[in-house]
Formats: sequence, C-alpha cells, structure tokens
Amino acid sequence: MSYEAIILERSGVVGKLIFNRPDVLNAYNEALSRDIISGFKELAADESVKVIVLTGAGRAFMAGADINMVNGWSALKDPKRIRTSLENMLDPIIFEDCPKPVIAAINGLAFGMGCEISMACDFRIAVENAKFGQPEIKIGVIPGAGGTQRLTRLIGMAKSLEMVMVGEPIDAQEALRLGLLNKVVPKDKLWETVDAFAASLASMGAVALDMCKKSVHTGCEMPLRQGLDYERECFCNVLLTEDAQEGTKAFIEKRKPNFVGK
Repeated sequence: MSYEAIILERSGVVGKLIFNRPDVLNAYNEALSRDIISGFKELAADESVKVIVLTGAGRAFMAGADINMVNGWSALKDPKRIRTSLENMLDPIIFEDCPKPVIAAINGLAFGMGCEISMACDFRIAVENAKFGQPEIKIGVIPGAGGTQRLTRLIGMAKSLEMVMVGEPIDAQEALRLGLLNKVVPKDKLWETVDAFAASLASMGAVALDMCKKSVHTGCEMPLRQGLDYERECFCNVLLTEDAQEGTKAFIEKRKPNFVGK
C-alpha cells in the first residue's frame, strides 16, 4: 500500500513505521491516524516481520495533536459526537494488543499523542535530547488517548499528576529515572541500539513473547492472586508449544534453539 503520512520499511525480520510529517514535527492529524492504523496492521499481519519499530521522521517523534483538529472536535458541541469522532481514530491499545514486540525509537520530542503512543509500546528507547510531556492542560484540555492512565501506571500518581496538571515536559534522563524509558542513548547510537535490541527480541519464540505481553498487560490489571493464576495458565499453554519443546531440547543439547512460532 502507499501512504500519505507514514513510511513503512522492512529490514530482515524488523518492520519500521515512520511518522512522516517532519515539517510540523509529525503532528497527529486524521491522515496520520488513518495511516498509522493501516500501516501497523500491515506489519502486524506480515509473517516475515517479528518486531515492529515506531519512530518519527526529522527531529521529532511526534509533537502532539494538530490543534485545528482538536478545535474542530470542540465545535461538535456534543460529547457523544466527539467520542464517535475519536473512536474512528487511532487507539494506541493496538500496540499493546499486537502479539509482536513493539519498540518506540524516540528520536526527539514526544508530546501529547506522541507520548501516549510511546507509552503503549512495549519498549521505549530514546535519544539524549528527547523530551516527554502531556501539555494538553495548557490549551484547556486533558490527555485523551491513555495519557493519564498509562503514565500513572508507569511512573506513579504523584509525578503523573504533575505532568498532566502542570504540563511541563521532562527530559530523557528524568524519564529514564522515573521508569518511562528502557534506555537513553546518544543520537548517533539510536539505530545501532534499536536494531540490536530488536534482533535480540526476534531471536525469541514468538508464542512466548505474545504470552509475556498478555501476562503483563492483562495480569497487572488483576488482584495479585488472580494475576498469578492467569500467569500459571499462560505458562501451561506455552509449555505445550513446539517452541517450548525445541527450546528445552536445545538447552539440553547445548545448541541455539530454532524457534518456528508454534
């Protein structure tokens, strides 16, 4: 498929989705939303792609939503009509629901929707000069794509409230300290680091990776004992896969496993 606002690239088992509106710092609008949904579904359905990476063209990951679009939603004057418009656009939960690992390669600022998209990814690797923020309060609104919920789960209530109620950004080192990021790297090391990390993930069994995601995302919403039971159920299901049998056999035989995703 051809896309207006994104670029899709494939390199071996890694698929890359690039937000491609660099002149406006990849600001989120309807065209970008539509293309992200279609492009991500394309990569998720491609059996040759084992890991998906999201990033931005130019000097930003994504600088939040197009304010003209947000103003247009306000003009609808009806919460139900606004919600209908929002439900036709990207819900970052698609990144969590994807059975494949999803990495956010954050090449610059990630504000508003950009921060929300990054938080829905499984891993976040950022350059040293990246910045993160939920500045919606400064135009009289609040985050609407998971900003209050995922941020709180990742960094805790006190700092989350500060970020969404004051709206000031944090830098990459602070984001790493708070637990928002997995790694911070020099700008010229971003793709070397992301590629190595993606290759490491791609070498694992696809079924086990999927079950890891399900166990974490689903289990963490449950009371502890229920979550432990869910984890045990996932473990038993994984143990019956061809990959589990191959992995244990390879360990005994002191060789690398040949996982087939079954």
